[in-house]
Amino acid sequence: MLKRLIYLLLLIVAPLLAFSDDAGPTLFKKGNNLYQKANYKEAAAAYQKMVDDGYQSASLYFNLGNAYYKNGDIAPALLYYEKAHRLSPGDEDIRVNIQFANSKTTDKIEAAPEFFITKWWTGFILAFSANALAVVSVLLFLAASGLLILYRFSGSVGIKKASFYSALILLLLGVGTIFISGRQAAYFEAHHDGIIFNSSVNVKNAPAATAKNGFVLHEGTKVNILDKKSDWVKIKLANGNEGWVSTADVREI
Repeated sequence: MLKRLIYLLLLIVAPLLAFSDDAGPTLFKKGNNLYQKANYKEAAAAYQKMVDDGYQSASLYFNLGNAYYKNGDIAPALLYYEKAHRLSPGDEDIRVNIQFANSKTTDKIEAAPEFFITKWWTGFILAFSANALAVVSVLLFLAASGLLILYRFSGSVGIKKASFYSALILLLLGVGTIFISGRQAAYFEAHHDGIIFNSSVNVKNAPAATAKNGFVLHEGTKVNILDKKSDWVKIKLANGNEGWVSTADVREI
């Protein structure tokens, strides 16, 4: 429970720290102005500098993805759209832009069928942003604490009963949001994905340059990272195909 609470506090504080000095907002504003003037390359450079300096937020990644997309750089656009999606999985604009960018990639990979309950559960836990879940959880616990204080000091039996059961419901809801937040974090921890960054990549059957070629992938394709050995990364596609690519060919989301 303590670990979860610390995680929630970090989720709340992290976005605030991301713009805690003057450089962040100034660069972000500069990037936005450049983007509005259709200077997409310069806008991407401004946003990218923020990312390189350690800033992170869904809006920053989303704007950077947009700038790369407008500049025709599909692989980095998808990389930062996916990073934004991890921070705000319920954001419809991010989902739509991922679909647009994916439509520009060469590889069209059909995902393996998924059990409907698993698909529904995944959609449910990813329908909310991590920050929203964290804020709601804290508010629910604060409200429950206030009601318990009212229960402790109220002289009315009716108010005591109402405040106690209301507090109990809010506590359960708070625990529920923490549980969903935890499942969401576990989902992303279990899905180490990456984006292919080279125009054409031969996927090997083993982690060696002399290994037999399995299949070919192209820039922008999303892969699941299963393992790493030296300069090689074992990947898996949505259709179940697996193989090895050089670490230089893929950027982890």
